[in-house]
Order: sequence, then C-alpha cells, then structure tokens
Amino acid sequence: MRFVSPVALGLMLALGAASSGVSVPAAIAKEKAEAQGPKLKLSKDFIPAISKANGLIAKKDIEGGKAAMAEALPLATTNDDKYQYYAILLNLSIAANDAAMQGEALRGMLDTGLVPESQQGQFNTIVANNALSAKDYDAAISYGEKARALGYKPEQVNPILAQAVWGKGGNDPAQISRGLDLFKAGIDAMKAAGEQVPVQWYQVGVSKAAAVGQPQQLRQWADMAYAADPSGENLRTVLRVFQRDNPTMTNRENLDLLRLMNVSGGLALKPDFLEYAEMAFKGGLYGEVSSAINAGRAKGVLTANDNPDFYAIATQRMTSDKASLGAAATDAAKAANGKVASATADAYMGYGDYAKAIPLFETALQKGGVDVAEVNTRLGIAKALSGDSAGAREAFSKVSAGTRGGIAKFWLNWLNNKGAAQPAG
Repeated sequence: MRFVSPVALGLMLALGAASSGVSVPAAIAKEKAEAQGPKLKLSKDFIPAISKANGLIAKKDIEGGKAAMAEALPLATTNDDKYQYYAILLNLSIAANDAAMQGEALRGMLDTGLVPESQQGQFNTIVANNALSAKDYDAAISYGEKARALGYKPEQVNPILAQAVWGKGGNDPAQISRGLDLFKAGIDAMKAAGEQVPVQWYQVGVSKAAAVGQPQQLRQWADMAYAADPSGENLRTVLRVFQRDNPTMTNRENLDLLRLMNVSGGLALKPDFLEYAEMAFKGGLYGEVSSAINAGRAKGVLTANDNPDFYAIATQRMTSDKASLGAAATDAAKAANGKVASATADAYMGYGDYAKAIPLFETALQKGGVDVAEVNTRLGIAKALSGDSAGAREAFSKVSAGTRGGIAKFWLNWLNNKGAAQPAG
C-alpha cells in the first residue's frame, strides 16, 4: 500500500524572530520596565554597558550591537542584570532575524526565573519551536512540556511536541503513537479555536499511522484526511485501508470499490490500473478492462508494453460480446429470475451504457433470485455515473450490512463530497 509522503508542517506560530509579538522589558534607557515585566535593580557598572548596547540596537546597528552586548555580558553579575541582558539580546535577535540568538535570549530569561507567569508559556513555546528547527529534540520536548504544563495554546504547543517526539523517537512505534496523540490534540485545539488546519497535516498523520501498524489509528487519520480534503488522493487512502481491513472481500466487491477509486480520480499507480482491469476481467466485463488499461495509459503510468494477457483476451472478445447484449436483454425480460438481467446490466455498465444498464438492474431486483445488496450497489453506481445523484443515493441507502454496506457508504460520501472535490478527468 502506498501512502502520501510526509510534508513539512509549517507551524506558522506568529512568534518568529522577525515579527515576534513577545513582550519584553522596555529599554533601560527609558528607565522603567513594561507593565508586564519584573521590576529590576541593575548593577551600577552594568547600566552604562547595556544602555550603550540598547542604543545601538535601537539604531539597527546590528554588528555594533553585538560587540556592545559582548562587552556587557561579563558585567551582568546579578539575576536582574542577566534578565535585562537577555531581554536586550532578544531585541537584537529580532533586529538581526536570528532564531538561534532568539532561543538563547529566551532561555536566558527563563533561567533567571524572573519571566512573568503570563509570558512563560509563550517564551517556552518559542524556545521549543526554535529547538525543533535546530533538531535539538530533547530541548524541544523539555520546553514544550513546560509550555503545555502552563496551559499555553495547545494548538501551537502540541504540534511542536509531536514533531519533537517523532524526531527523537525515530521508528519506535510507541513514540510514533505518542506523537500522533499529541498531533491530534493540537489539531482538535486548532479547530476549537476556530483556526484552519493545514490539510497536509492529516496526510502526515496518515503516513505516521501507517508506520505504526495499528489499523485503528490508520483508519482514523485516513478518515480525517478525506473529511478535510475530499480529494481522489485522500479517498484512495481510505479505500486502501478498507481493503486492508476486509481481507476476505470478493473480487466483485473489490471491483465496485475500485470503480469508486477510478471515478474519484484516485487511481494513481500502475498497480492500481492493473488491479482494476483484472477485477473487471474476472467479472467478464471486457469493455471495462479496455477502458481501465486505456485510462492508465492516458495518465502516463501504463505503457504500450503493459499488455497483460487478460487485456488481449478482453479486446478480442469485445465486439462479439457487445453484439450479444441485445439478445441477452430480451432473454432477461422472459427469465424466471433476475440473474440474466443483472449480468446483462453489468455488461452494459462495463461499456459505459448506463441508460441500458439501469432498467436491467431494476428488472433484476423485481424478478429476484439475485444478490440484492450487489444489484442495489451497482444500480447506485450506474445512476451516479449517469448523473442521477438522487436515484443513486436511494439505491445506495438500501445497502447497509457487511462489506457491501461499507462500499455503499463510500459511494454515498463521494456523492455528497464531489462538489468540494476535484472532479475526475
């Protein structure tokens, strides 16, 4: 099974170095701290040195500010001095757009124990995010856990922690699961805060869940990905998970699942198109075998050399098979049960002739003696593909049990979502 590759998360904390919203004590030159900052008593020798540095930073003299800060550092002998030193260093990091310096500044301020409680969560979150960027996963986890304990914005903290846990844990299933729990908690918090969750995040969840080998988590993330972005690609993942969960699925059931994967644009790889064609061949649907192979070639994943034996047989039989359908439809009307009608309807649908397939499926249901769940499923498919969405919903709604019930539900969801999804080509 192929799953979507992980993508960069792009947390967009709005806490970056260049545009930081962090409140820091006001410049010492103003001779007072901001209302939120601690009241500091600075050493006599330290004041002129840090004032000089602050003045240069205010003038955007980055190199001069760095030199002045180096001179001020040895003079920061008390906790108050150190807090002020790192507060000014934070200002310099913002002016210099230097994330490493920003992390150093915030860590230094936190180490003094003087950061106001109202700012501790934010500071720890920024440090954790910077540590994550530097692949210092231990630091990212440590500061992230502190921010989480402080109750600071779980929509920001949990995704940072998840990535740090994954970075440190590697392929350890327990750590992947732990990270997934944190990641989902972050997504849930974003939704609760009314924020838009990047759709790629769900694909990351799918990829990580696939690595864990726990079907329940994989199913959960695949469903979330499709709900967030009802694309053929995401539906493909959901359907492949369903196949994995139902290993005793029959070829005929699998064909109806692959039909949905096809119409939604989810067939992507060479094995996808070959599997679809093979299932159609096993059902005696020669026209559908041909259309499946041709679709794969049109997409560029099958070449002229990809000619499985069943494709050659199907193309040879198509003309005579199609010519026989009129007589079969006549026989279906006379038959004691609906089996001939159902088989003839299948063939017509395989050739894309839904106008002839639909009444034959309905005849099969009226006469009986057929797999009612299968015929209703295929009647729904024919109506869906003919443009009769209301009729398709009615047919699918009559299929509720077992594997076919799941397949019908997927078709119903696709009908409900296809307005928001990219239409199949």
